[in-house]
Amino acid sequence: MALHLVKLCVGAESVEDLRGWIDRRLKAMTAAGQVAEQFHTTRMQPKRASELLDGGSLYWVIKGTIQARQRLLDIRPFTDSEGISRCHLVLEPVLHETSLAPRRPFQGWRYLEPGDAPPDLGGAEDEGGELPPELRRELAGLGLL
Repeated sequence: MALHLVKLCVGAESVEDLRGWIDRRLKAMTAAGQVAEQFHTTRMQPKRASELLDGGSLYWVIKGTIQARQRLLDIRPFTDSEGISRCHLVLEPVLHETSLAPRRPFQGWRYLEPGDAPPDLGGAEDEGGELPPELRRELAGLGLL
């Protein structure tokens, strides 16, 4: 069974904001002649990488709630120009919106067990998926979704 990661999406105001950032970054990479792939750089390398790459996703916490996920494609350790070990979490550039799940602030990333991961919107467990995103976030913030 796949294991997941959860991470704060610092700076994003919404899923739409994150989606736009991803699109702009991929276009910039293509324009620069680089391979257009989305990745997130992190300091720590997950020790449970094989479980994460067995269908796992990175769940994004935006404004205090898990709101979206991206499938993990690869985990690539490297050493940066200052000699510090880091790793790239290579992600599918497609955002899957999820049911909202509140999360307290934390640093870095955390493992997320499959049973604790919120379902994607549009599934049988979807709560309020037909509502506008702003209203869904407000209701979730009040504990009503």
